[in-house]
Order: sequence, then C-alpha cells, then structure tokens
Amino acid sequence: MELIVQTEIVCPHCGEFFPIQVDTCQATQSLIEDCAICCCPITLTIRCRPGVIVDLSVL
Repeated sequence: MELIVQTEIVCPHCGEFFPIQVDTCQATQSLIEDCAICCCPITLTIRCRPGVIVDLSVL
C-alpha cells in the first residue's frame, strides 16, 4: 500500500492549482505549505486513513 498520496489543491490567494504530496500515516495533521505559484503560505488541515485522504481543508 502506498502511504504517500499525491493530490492537487487550489491556492486561496492566487486561485491556481498545484500538486502536493501527503503522508497518510497520521490520521489528522495540520501543515503550512507555500503555494508553488505565488509562494504565499497556505494552512492545510488533513484527515487520513492509511493510503487515503479522507478530508482536506485549505485556508
């Protein structure tokens, strides 16, 4: 089973889509990821099961 999952998110600042990788080993996690396009920080709240992203919130 692959625990690193790739997904796309939309930057709330510039509106562009870009890919991120999520380690699904932890059930709940909060991360700050810089937008790959505009470099603004984005707060991510992620709920996972091993190998699956259950919910992803972008602020």
